Amino acid sequence: MLTVYIRTMHFLVAFVLLLFAACGGKVTPPAQDNVPAQAQYAAESSCAGCHAEIVKTYRQTGMGRAFAPARAELVPPGKYQHAASGESYEVRASEGKFFLRRKQSGPPGEMINSLEKEIHYVMGSGNHARTYLHRKPNGDLVELPLGWYAENGGTYAMSPGYDQRDHPGFRRAITSECMFCHNGYADAKTGKLAEGIGCQRCHGPAQAHVEAAAAGKEKETIRQAIFNPGKVAPARQLEVCLQCHLESTSRALPYAIRRFDRAPFSYTPQESLSEFIVHFDFPRGQGPQDHFEIAHQGYRMMQSRCFLASEGKMTCTSCHDPHAVKRGPNAFNASCNACHAQVAAHAGKAEAQGDCAACHMPKRRTDDVVHVVMTDHKVQARPARNLLAPLRETHEGTNAYRGPVVLSRASEGLAGPARDLYLATAQVYQGANLAEGVKALAAAIAQHQPREPEFYHQLAEAHYRLGNLSEAERWYRAALGRSDNYLPGKRNLGATLVELGKTEEAIQLLTPLSSDAIAQNNLGKANLEAGRFAEAAGALSRSLALDADSPTAWNNLGRAHMAQSKFAEAEKAWREAIRHRPAYAEAHNNLANLLHRANRWPEAQQHFQAALADAKYASARFNYGTALAERAEFRPAERYLREAIQLDPALVDAYLNLSNLLLTSNRSAQAVAPLESVLRLRPGHPKALLNLGIAYAESGRLPQARAYFQQAAQSSDAQIRQLGAQALRQMQ
Repeated sequence: MLTVYIRTMHFLVAFVLLLFAACGGKVTPPAQDNVPAQAQYAAESSCAGCHAEIVKTYRQTGMGRAFAPARAELVPPGKYQHAASGESYEVRASEGKFFLRRKQSGPPGEMINSLEKEIHYVMGSGNHARTYLHRKPNGDLVELPLGWYAENGGTYAMSPGYDQRDHPGFRRAITSECMFCHNGYADAKTGKLAEGIGCQRCHGPAQAHVEAAAAGKEKETIRQAIFNPGKVAPARQLEVCLQCHLESTSRALPYAIRRFDRAPFSYTPQESLSEFIVHFDFPRGQGPQDHFEIAHQGYRMMQSRCFLASEGKMTCTSCHDPHAVKRGPNAFNASCNACHAQVAAHAGKAEAQGDCAACHMPKRRTDDVVHVVMTDHKVQARPARNLLAPLRETHEGTNAYRGPVVLSRASEGLAGPARDLYLATAQVYQGANLAEGVKALAAAIAQHQPREPEFYHQLAEAHYRLGNLSEAERWYRAALGRSDNYLPGKRNLGATLVELGKTEEAIQLLTPLSSDAIAQNNLGKANLEAGRFAEAAGALSRSLALDADSPTAWNNLGRAHMAQSKFAEAEKAWREAIRHRPAYAEAHNNLANLLHRANRWPEAQQHFQAALADAKYASARFNYGTALAERAEFRPAERYLREAIQLDPALVDAYLNLSNLLLTSNRSAQAVAPLESVLRLRPGHPKALLNLGIAYAESGRLPQARAYFQQAAQSSDAQIRQLGAQALRQMQ
């Protein structure tokens, strides 16, 4: 009886696609290419010379304290145990520097997966929260897993989106888009980051204003040299605030797309906001209902009856002084009384002297940052339910919004080709409306022939997400036709070519991109597929030299070493992948396979179990089931092989090994069904033909057995051919 289990270990070889958002993580100085030559930025310190009192009070606002280098009062020492991941964290100080350390409990008395990063910057005023950032040697900023929250006197907890078993770890990029709303502009000459949102965010480039003042010019000339939001129409005033305070949602939609021909820091408040960025929303009645998020100030205010009734006159500064903090009981009553001096419902009652905002703009826990309580800026009758009740963090998956995306109120005036192109792009940008979006975007591109490669790139990414690889290839090439140096297009075209089996072309495309970590990782994958294992290891080593924190590159490097029988090097690479991402199921599976081959079963079993924590990971169940079957542990082996088949009904090797297990445990009749499944998936599969012959023979169904042995005896596989012929002779 043939009882040799198929030991084709299912290793994961990962490559990286930049799906949906073509942006990088490096923080760059303010771009000057979209700003008139005469409109240059001044040093932020220059404002204090003439406006000392305003600068002093502004520095106390949340905007003025939104970003700072790490220092003791902003980074208190502390510890935190994260239940979902089993990770423990410690914030510590040493020689004037601050660090976040993570580790996990391993075998008794052993700590594993230890990783520590320096905290270089603190994002957030501390009014509600602080996020800690690490700056990598290449200048990229990454968010750290632990954040500080003002609730309950100040506590540590996981950063937003991190309260799950497999979270972004020390790798979530802080992009230019993030920095645009969380800090001022970097110094154009030195690249030094600002400390808080500066005056020029609202008043625009100030160099001409500073020079006019220094030259002693007339007051009106000095005033004319700077933008004053208070002197323009209310709608334009509002846009100055909405550049950062108009998120319809922080979840996948998208809430906005910066125009592809605009650099990240190129917006100036003198221009219409929609010339820089286009905002989107859920259609009325769709999406989450009455959701409240951390950047919802403008979004919720614009839903208010007060705002709608004001016919465009109400702005953020109707209540807020952007230059000073306004806090305390009744702090905003004067703003309310400007329109509601006498409210009939309150006449003669105690609440007539109460705090208007406390009742009509109550504090409320945010849905996306569950440890934060903020003021809801939608003016309304006081809700009856408990708005401060604790919330559990939710993560997007099967419950992610799927449906049309519409223009936000702030961008409803968008017209012409831009309206068609950006509205169509929004449907696919984060996958909300893919099927309809690809048609709309293709039609908009055909009609308007935009020059920006990003439109073509987003259509390619949508096709890739839908599994249309040939169409994805076509549109990635179209993007590169608009700009042959478009890096995201080259990265993703290379990865797609590998999946299409065009590995040689992928290698030629990706090889020159030697200074890009993602491209080199994808080049490593291409070389692995081509069987060039030494070249793969070289590309992956270059990728890791550029980004040593990439779990996928470490995982792929392990595969390259394994293919060259460099077992110690493969083990080291996979352990590094796990150290950087402790819940990395694929790396655990790969390491478990290696340890199983090396007869280190207790360790292998630990890593198999870690891989199995991913409930949708079929290959880990196949490999673990096969390993258990080889150890004659048939009952659990059968369970995991059946689970693998349930998760991946096309996993041929799982059917074959399940049939072997059933034959070995004298359940020949039950072995027929999985073998017939193999032949449906792979007609004429040699091992399936032979095993079906065995199954039918042991079940006493000799005519069927003879028919399958005859087919096996004619197989192209020499071993199967020999065994089939031998079985036929034994039946004579």
